[in-house]
Amino acid sequence: MRKQPRKLDASELKQYALRLLAGRALSTGELRAKLVLRAEDAATIDPIVDYLRDLKFLDDTRFAQHYTRLRLEGDGHGQARVLRDLRQRKVAAPLAEQTVNAAFATVDEVTMIEQYLARKFKHTDLPKYLSEEKHLAAAYRKLRHAGYGSSNVIRVLRRFSARADEIEEAGPGELE
Repeated sequence: MRKQPRKLDASELKQYALRLLAGRALSTGELRAKLVLRAEDAATIDPIVDYLRDLKFLDDTRFAQHYTRLRLEGDGHGQARVLRDLRQRKVAAPLAEQTVNAAFATVDEVTMIEQYLARKFKHTDLPKYLSEEKHLAAAYRKLRHAGYGSSNVIRVLRRFSARADEIEEAGPGELE
């Protein structure tokens, strides 16, 4: 059984928050959730968060922009995935939507899907691999999980398999 972490007073909680932010970037919501678990007195959390904002150690706008750029350029994920991840990281929904929409405004999703497929299946003969129904369905699910829109996924998969149109018509698991 796990031992409960020791509760921290205000000065210890501030040091804990600084250590957390030194480890990796956190959104305000994430930091607040971590501080709630360790705070001796919940009233000490807001002053600490305000203090960190004043020092510019905590900025949800900057965090969302940086996170979105990393997920878009580094991982090649689609708009829906990045938005879902930002919400999981406790970024306010309006800020997350605004940031993601701005970042994806100039991006061609079809090109991103093609690059994603090329990267994930680089040692595979894609037309031959996707000719099998189960691989086609798996590729569709993988692309949808990566955050790409259904219509663009179908459009790209149609280049590799004539059965790609059936994915949209079939329910989950029916194509296999």
